[in-house]
Parts: sequence; C-alpha cells; structure tokens
Amino acid sequence: MASQSPRRAPFIVIEGLDRSGKTTQTSRLYARLKETGTQANLIKFPDRTTTIGQMIDSYLRSASELDDRAVHLLFSANRWELASMIEKSLIAGTPVVCDRYAFSGITFSGSKVNSEGEPLLPFEWCRSPDIGLPAPDIVFFFDITPEKAKERGGYGEERYEKEEMQLRVRDSFHRIGREMGTTWVTIDAGRERDQVEQDVWKLVEPLVKEGVDGPVTKLWT
Repeated sequence: MASQSPRRAPFIVIEGLDRSGKTTQTSRLYARLKETGTQANLIKFPDRTTTIGQMIDSYLRSASELDDRAVHLLFSANRWELASMIEKSLIAGTPVVCDRYAFSGITFSGSKVNSEGEPLLPFEWCRSPDIGLPAPDIVFFFDITPEKAKERGGYGEERYEKEEMQLRVRDSFHRIGREMGTTWVTIDAGRERDQVEQDVWKLVEPLVKEGVDGPVTKLWT
C-alpha cells in the first residue's frame, strides 16, 4: 500500500466448517501476500498460546470440562485479547488475515443442544460478548457438507467434529451470512485447493492494493 494513501489496511477473515480447508487456505493467503511484497499479520482463533487459550485447548481436546457459558465467554475473551492489536495493525497499514473469528464462537455455542434437541444458549446471548470487536472488511465462509468433510483426514478428533453438530453449525453460519450482507462471501470448499485459493485471491488482491477507506468499524454496533 502506498505510503501517501490515507486508506487503511483490510481485515480479512476466513471462516468455515471443520475440515473445510480454512486453515490451509489462510496459510496460503498469508504466504501469497508475503510473496507479493505485502507484510501482513496472521492470527488464528482460538489463540492457544495465551493463558485463556490454553484453557480452551484443554477443553477442545476433551481433557477438561467447563460450563457451556463459561466456555463461550472464554472464546470471546480470547478474541478481545487481540482486538487492540488488530485495530492498530490495520490503521498502520498492515493487513490482518484471521483464521476463525467471532462468527465461529456464535455458531458453535449456539448449535449446542440438550437431550431434547433444544438450543442450550440463545443466539443473541452468544453474540453479545463480541459486540464491539473490530469488524472484518471481508469474510470468506468455506462451505462444505459434513459428509465431504468426513472424507478428509483427522475428522472427529476434536469435541465439535460430529456430523449432527456440524449440520447445525452450518445452518447458523448461513444465518449470520444473511445478516452480514455483502461483506460475507461463500466459497465452495469441496473443490480442489488451487481453485479455492484463486477464488479467494481474486477478491483479496484488489482489497489489499487499494486499501479501505474510513475507520475500522465494529461488529454489530
């Protein structure tokens, strides 16, 4: 980005179902930005290196048990730990590429059900702790059927990788996508990696080159 430009850098988020390839594509995008001479910051949520992140990691590996509300708030707190860094980076002209964000927190918590199949946590309650976080300029949602995801290695290793859960998560992601409007881009993640990468790059390249006009916006405010 040219130094004389008043525009800030973009905040790019990649979301998706488990085993949709989002982590691979996030890494590919970060590498491609570096190859084209753009320094960027790469973030992955949950950030398991922090104190809060280590508690989340233990829970996800089913090594510990926590109340569902407590878990949700931990995920949100983990994002808030990096909120100011994200905003400062964007204002300084450094793009931020993020693997998972608040949308995952809402969809996974909101998709938990009791023995009767009723939601354990209301959707709006799940969203409330993340109100005010830096808002992405573009969100890529990697959509894949749970059946297709199961064909990929490692499926089922973590707590939420169950087909019924993933179906509910997928529906919740689609709900958020309808609310987010044009900043939400659905990507068919069941295709070859190179095809997915090209689709993402077509939209990211001009965003990075041209920058974003205006201040960093906030989620749901």
